[in-house]
Amino acid sequence: MGYECNNSCQFCINSNKHELDSKSTKRIIGEMTVARKQGNTYLELIGGEPTIRPDIIDLISFARNLKFKNIVMATNGRMFAYKDFADRMIRAGLTDLIFSIHGHTAELHDSLTQARGSFDQLMRGISNVRSAGLKELGTNTTIVKQNYRQLERIGKLILDLGINNSEFIFVDPQYGAVNDNFLKFVPKISQAAPYILKLLDLRKGEKAHWHVRYVPLCHFENHLDQISELLESKIFYTQHLAPDFVNSDVEGSRRQIARIKTKICAGCDLFQQCEGIWKLYVQHYGDEELKPIRNAS
Repeated sequence: MGYECNNSCQFCINSNKHELDSKSTKRIIGEMTVARKQGNTYLELIGGEPTIRPDIIDLISFARNLKFKNIVMATNGRMFAYKDFADRMIRAGLTDLIFSIHGHTAELHDSLTQARGSFDQLMRGISNVRSAGLKELGTNTTIVKQNYRQLERIGKLILDLGINNSEFIFVDPQYGAVNDNFLKFVPKISQAAPYILKLLDLRKGEKAHWHVRYVPLCHFENHLDQISELLESKIFYTQHLAPDFVNSDVEGSRRQIARIKTKICAGCDLFQQCEGIWKLYVQHYGDEELKPIRNAS
């Protein structure tokens, strides 16, 4: 919808886009209308931070009138700390919320968002939407050097909040702040993987969406049912309509443009399923951490 935000996350993929003009109300209404006519039923509103748009409630109402089955929003949660706002958003037709949680404490979360008080507002926001009757709640957590050792604690916080739909996203270095300062934010996969595995084990074997994204499969051969891309390829075909670009095949383009499998990967049992690792990762760290799997479980 646009790149304006009331946080200033250290690792923001859109850090160099905040000054770009957001989409107009008319443009978004037009795009939603076309998408629905094409038969799409799942609409996700993302930013930046969608909740700071003055037209956001009207846009949700319009999407509801178009009869989208799911009207989803990814948010930092801060505006939902205002109970009246939370109530109005739910009444307008919002069906699902995905909250960004990057730390298990205010100290860690706020240091990453660079917005003092953002953690406390996020927690109040989750409470408020629950009180308003919203049941479909999820979370996103970006995995960076600053928080990967705390992933299990972050996961336990999410479970304590009663949320079972969670994505843990190995940071995307292709654009924005992480592209500008790769070594500050991107952990080595061999160092992060043990912590990610402990996190995944919190819900392993259970009926819950408790998944990791953007990791090479060779470090997660016993957790393939918790890899987001493997699930997506079966159930989603995603289009991304941003203010400054259109990606008509998100899943396909990621394999072709942003990620790579090197010679080490040849012969791996998981070669066809795996999207590989970020190209920029290999440029900085090489591919020695990759380990071909034989007789995968």
